[in-house]
Amino acid sequence: MIDNAYQSLTVGEFDPIEALVEGCSVCEREQCDGTVGYGGSPDENGETTLDAMLMDGTTMDIGAVAALRDVKHAAEVAKHVLRNTKHTLLVGSQATEFALMMGFKKESLQTDASKSMWSQWKNNHCQPNFWKNVIPSPSMSCGPYEPVSANTVHRRLETVPESSSGRSEFSFGRYNHDTISMIVINGDGHVVAGTSTNGARHKIPGRVGDSPIPGAGAYADSEVGAAVATGDGDVMMRFLPSLLAVESLRNGLDPVEAGQRAIARIAKYYPSFVGGIVVVAKDGRYGAACHGMEQFPYSVADAAEANGEVQVKTVKCQTSP
Repeated sequence: MIDNAYQSLTVGEFDPIEALVEGCSVCEREQCDGTVGYGGSPDENGETTLDAMLMDGTTMDIGAVAALRDVKHAAEVAKHVLRNTKHTLLVGSQATEFALMMGFKKESLQTDASKSMWSQWKNNHCQPNFWKNVIPSPSMSCGPYEPVSANTVHRRLETVPESSSGRSEFSFGRYNHDTISMIVINGDGHVVAGTSTNGARHKIPGRVGDSPIPGAGAYADSEVGAAVATGDGDVMMRFLPSLLAVESLRNGLDPVEAGQRAIARIAKYYPSFVGGIVVVAKDGRYGAACHGMEQFPYSVADAAEANGEVQVKTVKCQTSP
């Protein structure tokens, strides 16, 4: 993916946004790990929906789609939001209607693989899931659910303490939640960043994570640099880690320190969260930080390193006390 984006940029055929879209689109087409593009991460109804965002760090314009239904090319649709509207984010079925106006075709995002994932989950009594404080018990039932009374919630919390993140029964990892997140900087110092994902597997229909949210999944500013994030999006979007990292660059921190500060802020409140962030300064310096894993891999293509060949880097993750 990064190789396609880098080639698009260096041969001079595309501007940074086009290179970014190409990099994300390759992963969408190839269904990277089943976590990006069609045919992966079915929600509770068995439907796959897509999220994507592009941010131009020179104009500060953004184009994003969330919970996009029945259109395979989420990053391309986000590009049309960026270039053909004055909006930032379109969602759901209305985003699909917009895509059709822009010339995209409507087609199912389900595959035999995604249908199998959903069937196995249903046969396992819908475990794991993202519900809490409902009846019947989400640890044993597929619902439908209704909220329990305040008194019942209080008694439940007294007798069954939960982790601060509320994720004690759901483990995020490579094959059930991930994002293609990418930063592109051209020779003129034009910085762009973007994301594409199909979200968390077995999410409650309508759920949107951090990926299409400006400042959460990605943020770019050609004056200083950019950052992109991936992981437990429900937690990460509460802190806008990409924005925090870019502002740390502005305040003089190097990319590694900027990423560590953004991650540490989340870990302070959610010590069990899982996620990573990549930060790049406008001069090409880069670094990453992560939490909840042993290490976090990310890819780099830089004309100043290894003749521009893609290199896979790793960073050791932070741990909470």
